[in-house]
Amino acid sequence: MPLLPSQIATYSRHHAREPQAIAGDTAPSWVTRGANFVVVVSRASAGDTLSRAGNLDEYVLLLPDTPGLSATVEAGGEQLTAGADSLTIVPPGASRITVQGSGLVVRIFSADVTDLAALADNAATYATPNPDAAPLVEWPAPVGGYKLRHYKLADYAREGSNMRIFRTRKLMVNPLLKRMVARDVTKLSPHSHADFEQGSLALSGTYVHHMRYPWGPDMTLWRDDEAGEMGSPSLLVVPPKVIHTSRNIGNEPGVLIDIFAPPRMDFSKKGVVCNQDEYPMPEETVAA
Repeated sequence: MPLLPSQIATYSRHHAREPQAIAGDTAPSWVTRGANFVVVVSRASAGDTLSRAGNLDEYVLLLPDTPGLSATVEAGGEQLTAGADSLTIVPPGASRITVQGSGLVVRIFSADVTDLAALADNAATYATPNPDAAPLVEWPAPVGGYKLRHYKLADYAREGSNMRIFRTRKLMVNPLLKRMVARDVTKLSPHSHADFEQGSLALSGTYVHHMRYPWGPDMTLWRDDEAGEMGSPSLLVVPPKVIHTSRNIGNEPGVLIDIFAPPRMDFSKKGVVCNQDEYPMPEETVAA
């Protein structure tokens, strides 16, 4: 059988189209979804506000390393100032983000936030779910309960790794270290995931995303290899089982964030999650 739309990669080139207005926000945004996550990228200016009247679960706020960019975050009776190059986990309920400076502001939600999922530019893609994608499940509650949790990303750089992985109960977000030069084409990392999607959000630079679809018994349904080039901002959603790797090209530094939902068990078992002490793994996995 031919592949479903949800079994084919989404190339959402935000840079090639205007963002849309979202209720509760004064900044326009691009919205794209995966099976289990929704990514909202806002083009914000000083004084803009991004508000949620009553979000049902946690979401992740990312501020890129943009000079002069910061935001005041209010949620759960708390308030903090998030600077550039930071990640903040916002608890369920009402929240308000007030932007200082200007630049891109990223919010990552679970697909259980259905009002935003319905606004996605690729919403029709998921009219029929991808049967290969595992369902969205909630991991154990965070230690100390829900609250604003803030991380300065520069504090989490590790020798020998370009990954900085964080998780919530439903999401895993990996703001990769900035690539200052084009990626070496002799050191790529093609791989696939059996039952979860990968979102790759580019906030700076130009990327070529290489993908190879698995062959079935009917050769007439085979898909050619893809090498999709996208500028920034943009979001690639890679379906399960599709072999993929990405490389930045040109002279502009590359900034890429990988997104998964639910959290990846393989990364979690390796102990490389930066906030693993705050977000426990499921008990049955720990016991195994």
